Amino acid sequence: MNTNVHAHAGAPAFVEKSRDRQQRYDGLTRFFHWSMAILVGWQMLKFFDRINDGEHWVGENLASWHLPIGTVILLVVALRLFWAARRENPPSTLAPIASVLAKIGHLLLYAGMVMLPVTGILYMIGNGYGFAFLGVQLVAEGPEIPWMIAVGSLHSPIAWLLLVMVIGHVGMALVHHYVRKDGVLRRML
Repeated sequence: MNTNVHAHAGAPAFVEKSRDRQQRYDGLTRFFHWSMAILVGWQMLKFFDRINDGEHWVGENLASWHLPIGTVILLVVALRLFWAARRENPPSTLAPIASVLAKIGHLLLYAGMVMLPVTGILYMIGNGYGFAFLGVQLVAEGPEIPWMIAVGSLHSPIAWLLLVMVIGHVGMALVHHYVRKDGVLRRML
């Protein structure tokens, strides 16, 4: 008797056979991962504004949707965390200490992806600009709120830390693929 769990007729496309889950992440997990990678990468174009005192053409033209994209990242991360809590990952191929370090690294990445939009929103509201998303005013313009400005001022340092973590994440994926040759990167492709 075949003990593999097969997708039932009419099941969503991201439902895969159990043996496939041993070899790769499910489709929805991969969708969340690569969506967040593209959105975070796009947001990092804002670093060009650090060149020429905030008036670089890349930051002004390609990253002009910084606030809405940041809000979408916050929503996608929340959905991703909800999804992660409801399913199991493929088994780790790492040694126990490396597995713990990988979990800490991923936790820090997610913390950064949550804290960046939160601090950005707090900075906007704290400075009296209010907060709108896709043309809907969620928080009206108002007076300055010093504690929100103070917390929101962490936005830029967190962005730099997240950049370092993303570089480390990509670097470790390449180490897994080219040095360890353990198939970790292929499981997310």
